[in-house]
Amino acid sequence: MIVKILGSGCPNCNALERATRTALATLGVQASVEHVTDYAQIAAYGVMSTPALVVDGQLLLAGRVPGVNELTALLGHHLTTTSEAANRTS
Repeated sequence: MIVKILGSGCPNCNALERATRTALATLGVQASVEHVTDYAQIAAYGVMSTPALVVDGQLLLAGRVPGVNELTALLGHHLTTTSEAANRTS
C-alpha cells in the first residue's frame, strides 16, 4: 500500500499524517507513507483543499483531518474493496 499525505506541511497536514500512521498500525498494515508538499503534484490529484489523503493513487479525502477511528474505517474499506477487485481479476 502506498499512502500519500498531500499538503504544505501545516499543522493539519502533520496531524493527518500522524492519524493515518496510527490507523495503519491499528489495522496491522505495512505501508509506504509519503508527505507530498509540491503544489504541482498536489494539483495533479485535483485537490483544491489540503490536507488530503491518497492511497494507491486514489484520492480518499481532502480538506479535513478525520479522527483515527474514521481513518481506520476508511482505510479498512479501501483494503477490502481493492482486495475484492484483485480477486475478481484473478
